[in-house]
Amino acid sequence: MNLGRIVRFGAVGVVNTGTYFLCYVGLTTFLPYFAAHVLAFVLSMIGSYFLNCYFTFRVKPSWKSFLLFPLSTLANFVIQSAGLWALVEHAHMNQTVAPLVAAVAAIPITFLVTQLIFRGNVPGDLKKSDSPQEATA
Repeated sequence: MNLGRIVRFGAVGVVNTGTYFLCYVGLTTFLPYFAAHVLAFVLSMIGSYFLNCYFTFRVKPSWKSFLLFPLSTLANFVIQSAGLWALVEHAHMNQTVAPLVAAVAAIPITFLVTQLIFRGNVPGDLKKSDSPQEATA
């Protein structure tokens, strides 16, 4: 298992979560909470793509990986969205705290799918080297 890559992925996740949260809070001043969630999620996903290319997986960005990258966040988005809705609407959790709580459950799934997109590794093959690799379009 490549611990360095997992740590870098976690660091990018912290930055991405911070970006998402700041965008979300700012957008909720003039948008309903769920619309703010969707827009903040898309903006932070774009930033996450580039951080994961250059920092986590050390690959060159390409249109192909950029267009595939949303697959890595699709499960994340579904889990976070359903969690946000359930926490706000049913558990009556504060809408500012709920997205952070909902985000935790999606992290392992997101790592595995992102690993597959950027490195071409099957989920059990986390031992590939971290040498720079050019992604092709």
